[in-house]
Amino acid sequence: MPAPDKEQQLDDDIRVLGRVLGDVVREQAGPRVFDLVETVRRLAVGIRHGDDDGGLVALLDGLGVDDALDVIRAFTYFSSLANVAEDVQSERRWRAHRIAGSGPQPGSMAAALDRLVEQDVAAQRLAAVLDRMTVSPVLTAHPTEVGRRTVLDTRQRIAALLAERDRTQLTADELEEWTSDLHVHVLTLWQTAILRLSKLRVRDEINEALRYYDLTLFDAIVRLDVEADHELAARWPDLDSVRQPRDPSLGGDRRPLLQMGSWIGGDRDGNPFVTAEVVATALRAHASLALRHHLDGLGRLAVQLSMSSRLVRPTPELELLAERSHDVSPFRADEPYRRAVRGMHGRLAATASALVGEQLVAPLSPETEPYAGPAELLADLKVVIDSLCSHGSRDLATRLVEPVARGLWLFGFHLCGIDLRQNADVHEPVVADLLLRAGLSDDYIGCDETARVALLRAALVDPRRLEVPGAPYLPRTVEEMAILEAAADGARRFGRAAVPHSIISKCESPSDVLEATLLAKEVGLDVDVVPLFETIGDLAAAGTVMDALLADPAYAASLARRGGVQEVMIGYSDSTKDGGYLTANWSLYRAQEALVETARRHGVRLRLFHGRGGAVGRGGGPSHDAILAQPPGSVDAALRVTEQGEIIAAKFSSPHLARRNLDTMVAAVLEATFTTDAPDGGPAGHAAMDELSELAFDAYRDLVYGTDGFVGFFRAVTPVAELAELNIGSRPASRTASARIEDLRAIPWVFSWSQSRIMLPGWYGAGSAFEQWAGGDAGRAEQLAEMYASWPFFRAVISNMAMVLAKSDLSIAERYLTLAGDRDGAAIFGRISTEHGCAVEWVRRITGSAELLGDNPTLARSIRNRFAYLIPLHHLQVALLRRRRAGDDSELVSRGIQLTLNGLATGLRNSG
Repeated sequence: MPAPDKEQQLDDDIRVLGRVLGDVVREQAGPRVFDLVETVRRLAVGIRHGDDDGGLVALLDGLGVDDALDVIRAFTYFSSLANVAEDVQSERRWRAHRIAGSGPQPGSMAAALDRLVEQDVAAQRLAAVLDRMTVSPVLTAHPTEVGRRTVLDTRQRIAALLAERDRTQLTADELEEWTSDLHVHVLTLWQTAILRLSKLRVRDEINEALRYYDLTLFDAIVRLDVEADHELAARWPDLDSVRQPRDPSLGGDRRPLLQMGSWIGGDRDGNPFVTAEVVATALRAHASLALRHHLDGLGRLAVQLSMSSRLVRPTPELELLAERSHDVSPFRADEPYRRAVRGMHGRLAATASALVGEQLVAPLSPETEPYAGPAELLADLKVVIDSLCSHGSRDLATRLVEPVARGLWLFGFHLCGIDLRQNADVHEPVVADLLLRAGLSDDYIGCDETARVALLRAALVDPRRLEVPGAPYLPRTVEEMAILEAAADGARRFGRAAVPHSIISKCESPSDVLEATLLAKEVGLDVDVVPLFETIGDLAAAGTVMDALLADPAYAASLARRGGVQEVMIGYSDSTKDGGYLTANWSLYRAQEALVETARRHGVRLRLFHGRGGAVGRGGGPSHDAILAQPPGSVDAALRVTEQGEIIAAKFSSPHLARRNLDTMVAAVLEATFTTDAPDGGPAGHAAMDELSELAFDAYRDLVYGTDGFVGFFRAVTPVAELAELNIGSRPASRTASARIEDLRAIPWVFSWSQSRIMLPGWYGAGSAFEQWAGGDAGRAEQLAEMYASWPFFRAVISNMAMVLAKSDLSIAERYLTLAGDRDGAAIFGRISTEHGCAVEWVRRITGSAELLGDNPTLARSIRNRFAYLIPLHHLQVALLRRRRAGDDSELVSRGIQLTLNGLATGLRNSG
């Protein structure tokens, strides 16, 4: 019997889920609403297939608010269920590939290691890279996650049911029970409010992110580390002998290949709700979760390791652990492993009480001594492992104990590093206030850069604190120093790795970095200070700023003490908002080239931190391709990348997705590190991009910042004002009360354009740049096609732009244009429409494909499956926005608008 077609299985899943959802709608809302939803569905599918609207717009415009809410909820949940089906399909393809035994999947770590074997990479060289490798996804709380935890949990249960049906041949009775379970979960979704009643607090955001550890990350990261060891040993059997040992008790300082990070609770740039108390809470919450996880692991071992000393002979070291355990139960008198592990469990419980101030579990004895740090507990676990191996129980050590030890090594007592972030404009007056009260400068802000650097250098080399007890500091100074003190206390309590970085937004000069360095020194906080370059101008100056900074003796000495690694963050979101898609991408590439050269010249290692969002307008796109598209030398065994909003759920909400996405990141970093001959476009490609970037910049800036009425147009044809009311994050949508585009955060800028399906940040300016540069020149057009075929950077730029253009829909956008209602709006939309057509045409010419998604059939199929069902949500959003802006501020209208925001974000998947 032939195996079922995998794509047909996806269609079947979507049909089953749609049918069950329809049954729930009929039961809960009644036959009339079900018939209404079916009519709307049929008309929407017809429009997607090229029919006229068949009266859909008139039907939706005429709905009462109650009916509109039911329709919105039905189509939102259909999109949500389609997402579930596609995620299950992804795992199905992966399993089919593994079962077929057709070799490692492209983009996997195993495939990357095979390439290194083909390149004859020696074990010694590989070990040097692995022992300093840092791959770090950093979770942030940027407000683009619109799904509630309850909804996501229910979706997980539905995904598990679909997977169960795949792997099990169900009897008729079992199938009936399976169908009933599915119905219950879909019914639960229907009866669960999609929207939160109140705005998220920072504490809520911390908890939202932490739940992914229990859900997938604890298991996925440990499994990835185990698999990496197996894959490496299979190809380089002698590799372990030339690597640093993992065990700190043996003097090892091997770094995990993958380390999670977080900004949540430490990112106070523009977020007044991140206080000293919140920072302390975040650090405790992370540590508490890590300690609970390790306690659970030890608790399992205390049950599993039931070996009797009457049957095996443990080592003397294990017997000593058992004797010191405070476990005096006669029932375990001959079970030394259980007693030893229970003693370790008790010590860890005492450690938790000391570190986080709460008794997670009771220790065995009041005299139980806490562990001084993770290394001490690791040493005890090594005693258990060695003892098991000594009497022929290596399998038990490998399968049961080593995962617990590995988890402790990977997550420590702190779980992951929480970065601090603050704007340079805040650091400046705080430093000025400290210098003023210390009698070192009465006008720091009035000083030029040279004078500032001199003052900061002198303060950095002076071992004394600047703080004068009892001095009348400004409130902002008191607040900022309290936050830094809380971070320093957390680092002392949980280890330096708990607060590893201090990131400076709006970094424009060496003094900006030295200010942050001085503030960290003031409280005794040992962190890597990370400048963040975001705007087009800042990216252009990044190499010059870092050159001056690394030449400063005081800073160079500080950097050398911390290992000689300089991390630099580059921002995708604000650079795109500032200069448009094509210019931002090229500016980021050029900045990385300059930073690589600067670091090389000063003899320091460079680690780049990419501030990417989910949408292409914020640096989004396939991670593997994006990493391989970076300039040569910029991925030197180290990469940090922000993960935020709905992308966290998309990547880490299921075990399969988490493992695959983390594996892909590690694979790409390995591949990029060892690929020394990757095409970089050459002088001709660079020259072409320089000219194209300038042309695209002019076109984008002329529309967004140089067109009268553009701000009003943007606020009319997108729901940006209404987005601020959606309870999806603690951070304000704008940095100030200003209505200027410059002061709007990049996230609502991109999110709002996606809602109206214009998606302007992901493509505007590129089409006219290509047209002006190559429109009448066949040779230049051929050069662009060659750049696409041979240069990973340019291919990724065009591929990601094609994805955005495929998701855009100007026929839908025309409905939003009716909200503008003036001649200026029509003229601006006309310019956008012309540019859109130009961009589509040039993508086709450059790629040689009539289909925008010719290189991405999976996404093309996804769009076919789901986008018809977004049409009603768009039309109802416009209808409700019109009512709201006409003065109807009723709760139901507001709720309807927010539901459409949620539904469209769910359907588009990478909206912000």
